[in-house]
Amino acid sequence: MGEIIHTVSSIRADDSEDEDEDVEEYRQRMPLKKVRGFIRAGARAQIAWRPDNVKVAIVTCGGLCPGLNNVVRELVRTLHFQYGVNNVWGVPYGYRGAYNGDEWIELHPRLPPLKGSHKMGGTVIGTSRGGSDTVKIVDALEKKGVNMFFIIGGEGTHLGAEKIYEEVKKRKLKIGVIGIPKTIDNDIEVIDRSFGFDTAVHEAVRAIHAARVESKSHTNGVGIVKLMGRDSGFITAHATLASGDVSLCLMPEAPFTKDEVLKYVEAVLKKKGNCVIVVAEGAGQDHLLADGGVDESGNKHLSDIGPWLCSLIKDYFKTAKTLDPQPTIKYIDPSYTIRSVPPMSSDALYCNLLAQQAAHGAMAGFTGFTVGLVNNRTVYLPFSLVNRGKKQVRMLGRTTERISMQTGFMPASIRRAAHID
Repeated sequence: MGEIIHTVSSIRADDSEDEDEDVEEYRQRMPLKKVRGFIRAGARAQIAWRPDNVKVAIVTCGGLCPGLNNVVRELVRTLHFQYGVNNVWGVPYGYRGAYNGDEWIELHPRLPPLKGSHKMGGTVIGTSRGGSDTVKIVDALEKKGVNMFFIIGGEGTHLGAEKIYEEVKKRKLKIGVIGIPKTIDNDIEVIDRSFGFDTAVHEAVRAIHAARVESKSHTNGVGIVKLMGRDSGFITAHATLASGDVSLCLMPEAPFTKDEVLKYVEAVLKKKGNCVIVVAEGAGQDHLLADGGVDESGNKHLSDIGPWLCSLIKDYFKTAKTLDPQPTIKYIDPSYTIRSVPPMSSDALYCNLLAQQAAHGAMAGFTGFTVGLVNNRTVYLPFSLVNRGKKQVRMLGRTTERISMQTGFMPASIRRAAHID
């Protein structure tokens, strides 16, 4: 089997001005510029495995995300119909299902639980957080004769996948370890977007519309919507721009003060008579007291920003008495509703693409990689690269600028960074 490396230039650099310019031409024009590229994903002329000798295990880990069933189903379909691989199993309920004695689930494209699963939310093979005991997992894979292990999950899952890959390599086992990035927050480093994100934004806009209706139905109505986004505000940002109805957008990347938020809400209510606020779950944590703990995936515990924001606004106007009548506050948290829906068409297509390309890479003999879009091209990326950190909305980027233009609010933290005032 081969190993994925990140020194192969298969795509042009980010800052190439001409979209049709050849990579070599770009290198000659910019000889001092180091160009990083990746292996292009896709089927190869030759495969490294005999299909009748292949035994595949697939696992889904972490929180739910629209499209999980689509990825699992398309993996099985591609391996079965294109390569003739018939020995495919689902590891039940996340990493720990590999070794805790649960019976593995046989997967066939024409039989339950896969049949029709692409029309359902959730994951038919189950999921859980944590449980990444590297030695026990590799022991189980070796004992069951698995030689391809597909791992679908986010940051914590991919950290576990990298450890599994290193343990497999240390034991000199012929097991391909392949990742497919899954994070509804769209916060995995390097890749353009993760599957389920478009659906999350679409569903978030529906929640914002509901908050808008509620706020406009009351004098001095305030609608507050809390969305997913522990460390990155991509869902909050994109839903704000897509809805066109948001008065105030709060993200983890842009710290804010209580005073500037309250004064802005007051100004909006005096001018318009209603206000819609969208806040990411990880925003404003410096104002709240968290317990300092972490969950089984290694994510830090967050305090609930939504109820805190509701109380902050209610208490302020109760004391200030600057509005009559007092604001009517309606709070919406659609997080679990969003996670559990089937994917919209664009995400379903993307899920199929990622699954197909992951299967192609595995059958070509590659290992230690995950698959994703980079500069709108599907490529294979080494685990070490996607595990180096989280992607965030740039405080001084165009998305933040558009949000400020649309809502009229710019936190002091961004103004200072941009040397405004």
